[in-house]
Amino acid sequence: MQINPSINGWIEKFLNQYAADVSDYITDESFFLACQKSGLIYGYVVNYHLDNNLDDTKWDNEEKMKVGFLATLFALHKTKKETDYQLFIEDLFQFYTIISKGNFSFLNMVLPHANSYQKLESIINERLQTNDNIVTKNFTHMVTNSMLYIDVLAFEYYLNQNTINLDFFKNLERKCLALIMFSLNVKKQKSEYDIMLLKMFENSLRYSKVSKVKSNEIIDVVFEGNRSALEGMYLYEIALITLISDGVVNENEQVFLSEFALKLGLNKLNQNTGYELVEFINKNKNNLPFYNLNHPVKQFYTNTQDNIAKLVSRNKTRLLKELSESKELVKLLGKSTQSELSFEEKKKVKKQLLDICKSIPSLTIFLLPGGGLLLPILIKFIPQLLPSAFNENLKD
Repeated sequence: MQINPSINGWIEKFLNQYAADVSDYITDESFFLACQKSGLIYGYVVNYHLDNNLDDTKWDNEEKMKVGFLATLFALHKTKKETDYQLFIEDLFQFYTIISKGNFSFLNMVLPHANSYQKLESIINERLQTNDNIVTKNFTHMVTNSMLYIDVLAFEYYLNQNTINLDFFKNLERKCLALIMFSLNVKKQKSEYDIMLLKMFENSLRYSKVSKVKSNEIIDVVFEGNRSALEGMYLYEIALITLISDGVVNENEQVFLSEFALKLGLNKLNQNTGYELVEFINKNKNNLPFYNLNHPVKQFYTNTQDNIAKLVSRNKTRLLKELSESKELVKLLGKSTQSELSFEEKKKVKKQLLDICKSIPSLTIFLLPGGGLLLPILIKFIPQLLPSAFNENLKD
């Protein structure tokens, strides 16, 4: 049965079909290595901790992140408790329920009578900062996932301690931001890109502000309190990501990394050599968010295009049915691909398209304030849907 991570019920389907295939790791080191290879740490998921392959060719990056995030949490749960997925669902839901007693608002947004699976779907949507209303999706939402792995470390803490509070998130966020600032200071030459990288992580903060970290306290913040082996490996990875962002690690940067690993207590078994990150970058560089930082407006436009393409694809049958009943609109859309429409023709296209959007629930976002500005993007994708019968009519 095909899983659609954007449709209600996907968590239950995934676990029913793949729970037995999710890997069970013996050590923290093997689990973290698998997390590196999955791509979750880097904000771009390429596999799901499964012993067998999963067909994700029809999923977009956001859907892959959803499944990759859930699979990582389940793999961690299996590694720590070796239990079935029903108990995993209970533990994960309890984990987020405890957190919600702080300043989180996402649990208040779910239906009060929804089951645990449905509520977790809403929670994961919120954790990934997904938003069905593409009109209001903004730059901050696009980069929030750069620190999503903190949830994995928090879940580990909860499984070990049977409790959790917001201080864990606040402290780990401050550590990560302090570490990024400190790592950038190690660089002899800083570029505009380095500043953008720091801003990206700043925008990913949920519970703390980088301004609270004083420059003379930066390194002390990184080593505050106790930490698990997984947290130590993650902090090392953050430093490595920061230093390798320009494609090279200079001698003084390598010295810093070696000394930092010793201070973290990482031994040869769990000290990351950097090979995994370099290999992952080489394979996926064009898709990694921290290697493709664009101007926010360009980023918004690109993200909007992707979302509209997804909406058009998922509503293809309904759209074609509605278009078949509006021959004038089809002709005008065809004409728009070859020449500029007149002002009156553009008005007709806009009016008729909005009428169609009213009849298709998923497309009613174009009726919201500002939605009309996105119609040209919708128009761009429609001709690609039209079968040959429509194209022949365009020539008549």
